[in-house]
Amino acid sequence: MNAAQILAEWGDAREAFDHPDAIAALAGITPVTKASGKQRGVSFRWACNKRLRLAITTFAANSRFSSPWAADIYDRARASGKDHPHATRILARAWIRVMWRCWQNSTPYDPTLHAGAQQHTHQQAAA
Repeated sequence: MNAAQILAEWGDAREAFDHPDAIAALAGITPVTKASGKQRGVSFRWACNKRLRLAITTFAANSRFSSPWAADIYDRARASGKDHPHATRILARAWIRVMWRCWQNSTPYDPTLHAGAQQHTHQQAAA
Protein backbone atom coordinates (compact mmCIF):
# COMPACT_ATOMS: atom_id res chain seq x y z
CA MET A 1 0.00 0.00 0.00
CA ASN A 2 2.81 2.39 0.94
CA ALA A 3 4.74 1.72 -2.27
CA ALA A 4 1.62 2.50 -4.30
CA GLN A 5 1.22 5.83 -2.49
CA ILE A 6 4.85 6.72 -3.17
CA LEU A 7 4.54 5.81 -6.85
CA ALA A 8 1.27 7.71 -7.25
CA GLU A 9 2.75 10.90 -5.80
CA TRP A 10 6.25 10.54 -7.29
CA GLY A 11 4.98 9.83 -10.80
CA ASP A 12 6.58 7.92 -13.62
CA ALA A 13 8.37 10.62 -15.65
CA ARG A 14 12.05 9.79 -15.14
CA GLU A 15 13.18 12.93 -16.96
CA ALA A 16 11.21 15.17 -14.56
CA PHE A 17 13.73 14.69 -11.73
CA ASP A 18 17.41 14.91 -12.63
CA HIS A 19 18.67 14.34 -9.09
CA PRO A 20 17.38 12.67 -5.91
CA ASP A 21 17.47 16.04 -4.13
CA ALA A 22 14.67 17.22 -6.45
CA ILE A 23 12.44 14.43 -5.16
CA ALA A 24 13.51 15.12 -1.56
CA ALA A 25 12.56 18.79 -1.97
CA LEU A 26 9.24 17.87 -3.57
CA ALA A 27 8.52 15.58 -0.61
CA GLY A 28 9.57 18.18 1.96
CA ILE A 29 12.35 15.98 3.30
CA THR A 30 15.11 18.57 2.85
CA PRO A 31 15.09 21.73 4.95
CA VAL A 32 14.84 25.24 3.54
CA THR A 33 17.95 27.41 3.89
CA LYS A 34 17.57 31.16 3.80
CA ALA A 35 20.66 33.35 3.69
CA SER A 36 21.03 37.10 3.56
CA GLY A 37 24.28 38.87 4.20
CA LYS A 38 25.81 37.44 7.37
CA GLN A 39 22.65 35.69 8.54
CA ARG A 40 21.68 32.17 7.62
CA GLY A 41 18.64 30.21 8.76
CA VAL A 42 17.50 26.65 8.25
CA SER A 43 13.87 25.75 8.71
CA PHE A 44 11.31 23.03 8.08
CA ARG A 45 9.95 22.84 4.52
CA TRP A 46 6.21 23.55 4.69
CA ALA A 47 5.60 24.03 0.96
CA CYS A 48 5.75 20.51 -0.45
CA ASN A 49 3.70 17.53 -1.54
CA LYS A 50 2.44 16.49 1.87
CA ARG A 51 1.00 13.19 0.67
CA LEU A 52 4.42 12.21 -0.72
CA ARG A 53 6.13 13.30 2.50
CA LEU A 54 3.74 11.17 4.56
CA ALA A 55 4.21 8.14 2.27
CA ILE A 56 8.03 8.40 2.23
CA THR A 57 8.42 9.02 5.96
CA THR A 58 6.00 6.19 6.79
CA PHE A 59 8.02 3.87 4.57
CA ALA A 60 11.27 5.04 6.17
CA ALA A 61 9.96 4.67 9.72
CA ASN A 62 8.76 1.13 9.01
CA SER A 63 11.94 0.13 7.16
CA ARG A 64 14.10 0.47 10.26
CA PHE A 65 12.46 -2.64 11.72
CA SER A 66 13.48 -4.89 8.82
CA SER A 67 16.65 -3.25 7.50
CA PRO A 68 19.78 -3.07 9.69
CA TRP A 69 21.12 -0.34 7.37
CA ALA A 70 18.03 1.81 7.88
CA ALA A 71 17.99 1.16 11.62
CA ASP A 72 21.61 2.29 11.85
CA ILE A 73 20.89 5.60 10.08
CA TYR A 74 17.87 6.23 12.30
CA ASP A 75 19.75 5.30 15.49
CA ARG A 76 22.69 7.57 14.61
CA ALA A 77 20.32 10.47 13.97
CA ARG A 78 18.59 9.90 17.31
CA ALA A 79 21.94 9.61 19.10
CA SER A 80 22.94 13.00 17.69
CA GLY A 81 19.93 14.59 19.38
CA LYS A 82 17.35 14.58 16.58
CA ASP A 83 13.72 13.90 17.53
CA HIS A 84 11.78 11.04 15.91
CA PRO A 85 10.25 13.05 13.03
CA HIS A 86 13.61 14.62 12.13
CA ALA A 87 15.43 11.26 12.31
CA THR A 88 12.73 9.73 10.11
CA ARG A 89 13.18 12.50 7.52
CA ILE A 90 16.95 11.87 7.53
CA LEU A 91 16.30 8.18 6.88
CA ALA A 92 13.70 9.03 4.23
CA ARG A 93 16.25 11.15 2.37
CA ALA A 94 18.65 8.20 2.33
CA TRP A 95 15.90 5.96 0.98
CA ILE A 96 15.02 8.54 -1.69
CA ARG A 97 18.60 8.34 -2.99
CA VAL A 98 18.32 4.54 -3.20
CA MET A 99 14.85 4.62 -4.80
CA TRP A 100 15.92 7.26 -7.31
CA ARG A 101 18.92 5.20 -8.44
CA CYS A 102 16.78 2.06 -8.80
CA TRP A 103 14.19 4.10 -10.70
CA GLN A 104 16.77 5.61 -13.07
CA ASN A 105 18.34 2.20 -13.75
CA SER A 106 14.96 0.41 -13.98
CA THR A 107 16.15 -2.19 -11.49
CA PRO A 108 14.56 -3.47 -8.29
CA TYR A 109 16.24 -2.79 -4.96
CA ASP A 110 18.82 -5.43 -4.08
CA PRO A 111 20.45 -5.10 -0.64
CA THR A 112 23.44 -7.14 -1.85
CA LEU A 113 24.24 -4.37 -4.37
CA HIS A 114 23.58 -1.49 -1.97
CA ALA A 115 26.93 -0.30 -0.59
CA GLY A 116 25.43 1.00 2.68
CA ALA A 117 23.64 -2.28 3.34
CA GLN A 118 26.73 -4.27 2.35
CA GLN A 119 28.93 -2.31 4.75
CA HIS A 120 26.51 -2.89 7.61
CA THR A 121 26.27 -6.62 6.81
CA HIS A 122 30.07 -6.97 6.76
CA GLN A 123 30.36 -5.16 10.11
CA GLN A 124 27.83 -7.53 11.69
CA ALA A 125 29.63 -10.56 10.32
CA ALA A 126 32.96 -9.35 11.71
CA ALA A 127 31.53 -8.80 15.20
